[in-house]
Order: sequence, then structure tokens, then C-alpha cells
Amino acid sequence: MKQWILSLLVLLLFIPAAGAGAPWKIQEIPSPAGSSSGEPFLAVGGGTVYLSWLEKQESGGHRLRMAAWDGTGWSKPSTIVTSDSLFVNWADFPSLIALQDGSLAAHWLAKAGEGTYAYHAWMATSGDGGVSWSAARRLHSDISETEHGFVTLLQGDGGLAAAWLDGRNYAGGEAGGHGGSEEMMLLFGSSTDGTFGGETVLDSRVCDCCQTAGGPIPGGFFIAYRDRSADEVRDISYVRQVNGRWSEPQTLHADGWKIAACPVNGPAVATNGNNVAVAWFTSPRPLGEDGTKGEANRRVQVIFSSDAGEHFGAPVRLDRDHPLGRVDVRWLDQESVLVVWLEKTGSGQAEIRARRVHADGRPEETWTLAQTQKARGSGFPRLVVTDHGVVAAWTEAGEPSRVRLALLSPPGRSREKP
Repeated sequence: MKQWILSLLVLLLFIPAAGAGAPWKIQEIPSPAGSSSGEPFLAVGGGTVYLSWLEKQESGGHRLRMAAWDGTGWSKPSTIVTSDSLFVNWADFPSLIALQDGSLAAHWLAKAGEGTYAYHAWMATSGDGGVSWSAARRLHSDISETEHGFVTLLQGDGGLAAAWLDGRNYAGGEAGGHGGSEEMMLLFGSSTDGTFGGETVLDSRVCDCCQTAGGPIPGGFFIAYRDRSADEVRDISYVRQVNGRWSEPQTLHADGWKIAACPVNGPAVATNGNNVAVAWFTSPRPLGEDGTKGEANRRVQVIFSSDAGEHFGAPVRLDRDHPLGRVDVRWLDQESVLVVWLEKTGSGQAEIRARRVHADGRPEETWTLAQTQKARGSGFPRLVVTDHGVVAAWTEAGEPSRVRLALLSPPGRSREKP
């Protein structure tokens, strides 16, 4: 009976998505990741899709692996790093980027002390498509036993760059903790020779454990993150670098989400020249006339800019009343994006939902990419856009967990089985 139910769930996972008119087509891509895998990340460069993931080893510890997909099949997986001290977390996970010169860069996290959140961000590069990797280098200059993570790797005119959350101000306080009066910072650094330097503080007080996100814009970068005000409002803010100068932090949209803890739900950013799209989750609780808080107004939203983030339009709500967040967004063309997120459907259950949204604010019908669980182990779905269609990756939670992949084709587009 259990096998029959599993087979039915797999079948349902890849049926065409429901929606107005012709549906999106969902085709399973065989995963190169083994059992006990999770925390997938996708990158694309030169027509090749690169997948990274973490894999638990039977002998103990974990290894960070990657493989390349050319539209017909996967390369033999290679190992970026193996260690008993890798920091493995459902929300703060490794990433990969394909650079303009054809090289790859990857980052991961490693424990740096006894504290729960004492870990550092490390990186390596590859000049042969991921077959071999350079020696590991710390991404940041600080070596205190505090949190350094939620990294966004970026491609700039001068080479590789990165933004990350930096907890060096926690040093001397709680051992790698998230409490107290210490402040988490958002930092930026760049590299031309594989060594990061020129660290710049972009915001001196941010939310402790939400993902950062960003992308290149003409003359610089756009970076979004969850901010943290003195009275614990944790809305999304952003900074822009234009011609070497960073702007002051600005609120993306005044949601007014006041929460005395980190929601572990950062924004997603997609840039395409001057076009910027930001998707995010929020859950403010409005005050009634008597001053009491109402029900949480959970929602997933996306917002657009056509001038590299200098100005934004009104946010567009995408969910169906029970979102969990964990968003990603990618430009499909010059006029529209695809947004994915998790939405609760029942006790312990959820779906990965998807919706195409036009830059003028017109959303198309919502459809379901996959059945999943609302548990933390389900992680954050990831997207990349290729000549073959949209590739999606996510973690199928369970014992053991497994990275799953699918090729998504919009209405009117067909493709042979991958």
C-alpha cells in the first residue's frame, strides 16, 4: 500500500499544472544527487545549468557536490568540499555562480567554534567546469566565532563579488547567538584574484537569519535583505551601488511587519539590465481600533522597477491566503517573471506554487509545481532560466531526503523528454 501511494504521489507531481488556457508543462529531470541530499542551488552560464547540493555521508559529515546539465544529461558529479565541520542548515545553504570568463565559484559554510551559530563562509573556484576546485578561502576577514552566512555571490564588471550577513559584533557576547543587543550587519566585498577584500558595511543592523539576494545592474549591484528597525519592524530593504557608490538603505515597501524574532524568510531578486524584480514574504498583524493586534496577514508579493531599482511600482500579491514564503524569482523575458513559493495545504503538507507575473502588474493563474511538506527540511525551491525552459530544484523531505528537479515549459512551448 505504501508503495502504491508513493507511486501515485510521484505521478501527481508531474501532471500538467492547472491554469487558465494552456498549462505549463512539467517534466521530471533525473537528479544527479544521491540519497540523503538537500539544499540545492542552481546557476546557469553559457547554456549550461549547474546544480550544487549537500550530501550526507554514511561515514559521517557531509560533502558539497555539483554537476552540469547541457539539456540532454548530467555530467559526472564532482565534489567541491568534504568535511565533518560543514555547517548544514535548511535556510543558510551553499551557492554556486557561473562567471563571465567561464569559471565557476562556490561558497559553503563551516563551523568555527562551539556556539550553535558560530560558522564562517568559505569559497573556491573552478576553471574547468567544476571538475576540479581551488583551495578553500575564507570569504570575510573576520575570524571571530560568530555567524557569517546567508551569502549572495555576484558577477560584477570587475569580477566576483558577494554580500553576506556578518555577526562579528556578537563577539564577546553570546557564543554565536542571535539574542541580546548585538547587531547583525550586511557586508559587501569583491575579488579580482580569488581573495576578497574592500569590505563595506551596507547596513549596520539587519535581521539575523534571513537570506540576502541581489544581482547586477548597470554600473553596479542591487541587493535586498530583511532589515531590522529599533522597534523590531522587519520589512525588506535594499541598497544600490551605482558607479562605485552605495546608496543608503531604503525600505522596499512599508509592510509594517513587527516581530521580535527572525522569520527565516528572505527576499529573492532577479535583475535584467535596468529591470529589477523582488519577491518576498510578509506577515504583518494590523492593529485594531482598541490597539489589539489582528490576525496575521500572510502574503507573498512581487514588485518591479524599470530604472535599476531607483523607483518601484506597487506590490502584486500572489498567494492564496496560506503562504509559507521561501520564494524565488527569475525573469522569463523582458516583460515577465516566474515566482515560486511554498503554500500550506493541510496538516504538515504544502505545495510549491508558481505564477507568472508581467512587469505591468498583471499576474497569470497560479499553478502547482510539486507537492511537498511545510517542514523546514523542504527547504527553499530554486529556479534558473535556460534555452530549454525553466529548471526548478527542490528538496523532497524525508528519511532519506532527496533533491528533485523538473523542466518547466510555458504554454505553447514543447520539448522532448530530457
